[in-house]
Amino acid sequence: MDNHKKILELRNILHEHNHLYYVKNEPKISDYEFDLMLNELEKLELEYPEFDDPNSPTKRVGSSLSNDFKAITHNFQMYSLENSYSRADLIDWENRIRKKIDSSQISYCCELKLDGVSVSLSYKNGDLFQGLTRGDGVNGDDVTENLKTIKTIPLKIDSKIDFDIRGEVIIEKSDFDKLNEKRVLKGESKYMNPRNTASGSIKLINSREVSQRPLKCYAFQIVGNDLSFRSQIESLKFAEEQGFNILDSYKFCKNLDEVFEFLDYWENKKNSLNFEIDGVVVKVNKLEFQNQLGYTSKFPRWAIAYKFKTEQAISKLLSIDYQVGRTGAITPVANLQPVLLNGTIVKRASLHNSDQIKKIDLYENDFVFIEKGGEIIPKIVSVDKQKRINNSKPVVFTKTCPSCKSILTKVEGEAQHYCLNHKNCHPQILGTIKHFISRKAMNIDGFGTETVDRLLENNMIKNFSDIYYLTKEKICSLERMGEKSAINLIDSIINSKNQPFHKVLYSLGIRYVGETVSKKICKEVRSIDELINLKYDQIILIDEIGEKIAHSLINYFNDEDNIRLINELKLIGLNFESNNQTISSKLDSGKFVISGTFEEIDRNSLKNLIEINGGKLSSSISSKTDFLIKGENVGPSKLKKAQQLGVKIISFSEFINYFKIDLND
Repeated sequence: MDNHKKILELRNILHEHNHLYYVKNEPKISDYEFDLMLNELEKLELEYPEFDDPNSPTKRVGSSLSNDFKAITHNFQMYSLENSYSRADLIDWENRIRKKIDSSQISYCCELKLDGVSVSLSYKNGDLFQGLTRGDGVNGDDVTENLKTIKTIPLKIDSKIDFDIRGEVIIEKSDFDKLNEKRVLKGESKYMNPRNTASGSIKLINSREVSQRPLKCYAFQIVGNDLSFRSQIESLKFAEEQGFNILDSYKFCKNLDEVFEFLDYWENKKNSLNFEIDGVVVKVNKLEFQNQLGYTSKFPRWAIAYKFKTEQAISKLLSIDYQVGRTGAITPVANLQPVLLNGTIVKRASLHNSDQIKKIDLYENDFVFIEKGGEIIPKIVSVDKQKRINNSKPVVFTKTCPSCKSILTKVEGEAQHYCLNHKNCHPQILGTIKHFISRKAMNIDGFGTETVDRLLENNMIKNFSDIYYLTKEKICSLERMGEKSAINLIDSIINSKNQPFHKVLYSLGIRYVGETVSKKICKEVRSIDELINLKYDQIILIDEIGEKIAHSLINYFNDEDNIRLINELKLIGLNFESNNQTISSKLDSGKFVISGTFEEIDRNSLKNLIEINGGKLSSSISSKTDFLIKGENVGPSKLKKAQQLGVKIISFSEFINYFKIDLND
């Protein structure tokens, strides 16, 4: 046998035994035998570097090199899940589904919701190509080398279909206890909880150190273009066949009654598991229905998280701080006697607004019940009135801004109080600048909160436009700012001028105009000037723009200071014009769905071709779809749905000929 064949054979054998040991829990050889083969493979790979493979079993050990954790855009957005806490919530969710799906029978797939760290793994031609953290759902950090050290993540699979698979990285309870026992023996402090330890492990700089942590990954969702699966259950079985670690507790439920039985069972059994869960994820099982339901800007409409009753703790209220957001919204935050909750020490908890303070009837020095309830910041949910001190006074919400002392305003129909002094209130100015430079907006890297604060204190900046007049010398004059950092910051400021119109619009921080709304607006208007001149009745016609957003836009553009700022940013060179302008109206706002692959053109180019000729794209077939452009390996569910609804199905060449599209434009 030649050396290349020997290397390939050893790799295949080691991949198989790794899967048997870590995923199936059915080892067939001893650790000693495994190590002998691994050592032999390492020697051969060193001797014959021309046969290198980034997904060799030897690469799991990890390197001592530093990882940069570069931010990369996900192939498919990683959405959050809508939360539910009662059967009534689930019934409401199903009722919303039934308004969109014309079917008497909707079945579900129920899966335990692991309390870990979500990651996305990309496979190309059978190889693990890339591993990203969830990040903000749109972009994640590249932690590929660290994820390769996790034994339950296959580096190679049999299938040659390209797809992304989502998983949850966790540390099981028994492994966590052993990890802490080792730390105690070394005289080190214990880790607080498995979830935070897993999260910290994924972002360790040294991947060799990551390999020493007892991390496991459980896969739960496959995403890709035109996959052949018909259901969530079918996709989980495929993942299991390919060597992924799948929780075997998932269950097909033909109706909500069976979903409720599943919830009741695990509500009672959850503490007996060897890993932390915080609920159950309920998914519409048929992928055809999932495609029909689609997504909101935040959640898939076809899935919901049912949260078990959360752990509570009781603590004494010491005082209340009032925080000012960038929009002027005032949020009360309680300072508490430190208390342990879900493995972390809690010292502060949100009170949300004045209505919540009245609802729970909060008094000074009360003992309060706190819980996390699926939120990052703990919240106060009720008061232990039996422990209330005599002569204690009710908490009275502040009437003035804690920063600028302006009188607060409560907008009718809203729960929040607002400080309207946005031009002179320091936290609001700081917040708007932090928003402007953030990754989703102008993406100016190198500005920390402290740096922005010092620039404001030294009167070097007062608004967005001042950022573009900063010099290396000015930045270097700040405390703890070196020349190299200053040069990098200036470069990042200059590069931000290349941001597209929708990001510039979002960066302005107009109330209610978030990322998704900005994109919708910039698809309909050609420039900021056109948007400024639109009347209320015209704005309201833009897709997904409601009354609140329309009024907010008009109020913003009626402010002369805002117009002056926009004009200044124009002169600086920021992009206030849409670059998705159409070159023709041949498609005249027709709605198109693309499915399959095309020899003549790649999918992104085809999407662009549709948009620049006035067409609109959708990811799923509906009664509003005009055309399905069909390529090779067209998705069977899309094809069937198009046929049922009478949607016109055309090939790429028919599309070009039918609409007389010029590929040279």
